[in-house]
Amino acid sequence: MAVLARESVWEIQVEDIIAAGLPPTEARDFHSALRSVAGAGWRMGMEAEVWRAVAAARLLRPDHPHALHQLVYYSVYAKWDLAERGPPPYWFPSSAQSRLTNLARLMEANGPKLLGSSYVDPITSFSLFQKYSVDHPEVYWSIVIKELSIKFHREPKSIFDTSDKFQYGGAWLPGAVLSIAECCLFPSNSPRKTDEDLAILWMNEDPDDSPVRSLSQRELRDQVMMVSNALDTLFTKGDAIAIDMPMTSIAVIIYLAIILAGYVVVSIADSFAAKEIATRMRISKAKGIFTQDFIIRGGRKFPLYSRVIEGSNCQTIVVPSSGDDVALTLRSHDLSWRDFLSRVAGLPRPCDYSPVYRPANAVINILFSSGTTGEPKAIPWTQISSIRSSADVWAHLDIQAGDIFCWPTNLGWVLGPILLNSCFLNGATLALYHGSPLGCGFGKFVQNASVTILGAVPSLVKFWKSSKCMDGLDWTKIRVFGSTGEASDIDDDLWLSSRAFYKPIIECCGGTELSSSYIQGSLLQPQAFGAFSTPSMSAGFVILDEQGIPYPDDKPCAGEVGLFPKFMGASDMLLNADHKKVYFDGMPSYRGMILRRHGDIIQRTVGGYYIVLGRVDDTMNLGGIKTSAVEIERVCNRADENVLETAAVGFRSRAGGPEELVLFAVLKTGMAKQETSLRAKFQRAIQKELNPLFKVSLVKVVPEFPRTATNKLLRRVLRDELSKGSTLSKL
Repeated sequence: MAVLARESVWEIQVEDIIAAGLPPTEARDFHSALRSVAGAGWRMGMEAEVWRAVAAARLLRPDHPHALHQLVYYSVYAKWDLAERGPPPYWFPSSAQSRLTNLARLMEANGPKLLGSSYVDPITSFSLFQKYSVDHPEVYWSIVIKELSIKFHREPKSIFDTSDKFQYGGAWLPGAVLSIAECCLFPSNSPRKTDEDLAILWMNEDPDDSPVRSLSQRELRDQVMMVSNALDTLFTKGDAIAIDMPMTSIAVIIYLAIILAGYVVVSIADSFAAKEIATRMRISKAKGIFTQDFIIRGGRKFPLYSRVIEGSNCQTIVVPSSGDDVALTLRSHDLSWRDFLSRVAGLPRPCDYSPVYRPANAVINILFSSGTTGEPKAIPWTQISSIRSSADVWAHLDIQAGDIFCWPTNLGWVLGPILLNSCFLNGATLALYHGSPLGCGFGKFVQNASVTILGAVPSLVKFWKSSKCMDGLDWTKIRVFGSTGEASDIDDDLWLSSRAFYKPIIECCGGTELSSSYIQGSLLQPQAFGAFSTPSMSAGFVILDEQGIPYPDDKPCAGEVGLFPKFMGASDMLLNADHKKVYFDGMPSYRGMILRRHGDIIQRTVGGYYIVLGRVDDTMNLGGIKTSAVEIERVCNRADENVLETAAVGFRSRAGGPEELVLFAVLKTGMAKQETSLRAKFQRAIQKELNPLFKVSLVKVVPEFPRTATNKLLRRVLRDELSKGSTLSKL
């Protein structure tokens, strides 16, 4: 690794600390403090205890150079044996703090009764309780649903119906009737929040530092009800209505209003081209669409309305991106936001609205897969999906009343509805930045809004670290980070966690069709960078070998994941594909259950952590050894300090022969290509850390990688370009 590190923390010298960026006087003081905290207790095998002491003492501050954080962390763990001990932990739960978490409170109240004499305390008994939640989901969910702001118009007959009429899994909350939007809007459902509490905080992107604005719970509800009334003047109950706009406060109001009034939201990401918008409108049979005239990012205007009308002839309601009215001419049958609201101008303010109550399994939202391999799958979300997503954030990210939760995303992706529901069903405040998260403006919003839970995709964290755009900002009010969307880089996570005195980063991996994650982190377990520490609460799975046979649960291994079908909130239908064929056909049985396909290759390490090695399609066979692209990329990303990121693909020429390893690299700004020297560095790193038989056939430096709208790397596109014999210059 191209960072300054010693063979142990004891070997760090004052000169090393100066080289890492501290002035001499401060370096001497730091060195003395470091030896006092960590040095006396240092011996082989005590690395985790030493790092825990260093982090607890807050010797490393967010304003210290990242090189200093690297020096200490990598020196502490220099002789840590990954093969023998698994990923090294960087965050540790304390007994006192753990008891303040949602899940610990639930375990303390119910653990002795459910687990009997096996129950010790929330930290010791966490894994046992997680397994109990898998084996007894009806018990777990009957308890957890009471923790959320869920008010049933008609109570469910049971939590889970597993009668023979259900081929896979069963039916959740049969007989239940509710309005999940009402649950989000009325604090009377829970003592966690009052009408005067903050529901939404937001800030507009502005070079002159726009103020942080807010909506109280009462103000949010009043605006949602006004929009619901206006919707009834244009649409028929049950209609699908699309939203294609940035995730602004108005977009959130529209989303809740559509569901409150008994319609179905069609989620479309604002990054899509006209053709992709048209595809989603066609599949969902949407009767109308909300959009903006423009998207404002980095001081620039990008057209959105023009893309929407190119892809759809449906009635379009256009929200202004700035000012009081839209800044363009609309089609004759379209409406501006102002004209749309004027349709209920005669109603009293605040106006009232009676929620439309529907069965728990009624569809409220149509979401789409990223569509990287053909037509995107249209995935219906039900009210149960909203409950599941909120409960997982409650259990794993520990969202609580009073938290301020920010995660740059869009209602077109599953994280948008998850974020919205998680805040409003848990009494937290939703924090939205109306602009690009790539600059310091977003960082200032996180600081000024006092964000306590911050989520990001790993590529965004990588940009923040490399650009240094967040330097000088105070993120120390953050108590938990979240990460999802792709594999995390260890050094990027080191940077992110250090911004808040090494708070935990909860890794999450799941999918739109699951409405949540199947593996995550937990505040009741030690956390390791870039790794997951547990299956999600009530989620069970096995890891399959190449013959489809499950490995033992306690064995380190790697293979395709097979999910247990009893997964609350998971899809049971697709609008434009055969659900059974996509998720169940060809999957093996386990303990009388047909496993559910998800498509991830995961590794269970020594120590019980999990690492996602990529999708089934992102594996390759090198010299008869099956390996994953992510595993190779993790090594190569650390091989040269000038490398921003790498992408590994397996390539077989038209003439046949064995699969060859090709590495693509994106370099930091201003760095020369040097493909030959990079190939040698990558080769050495792979041979040392993975397998001496793996050979790098080609390295190609490119300006950027092709990605989906959710930032997932499209290795398939890189592989296709190789197959075409392209020079790759266009990549």
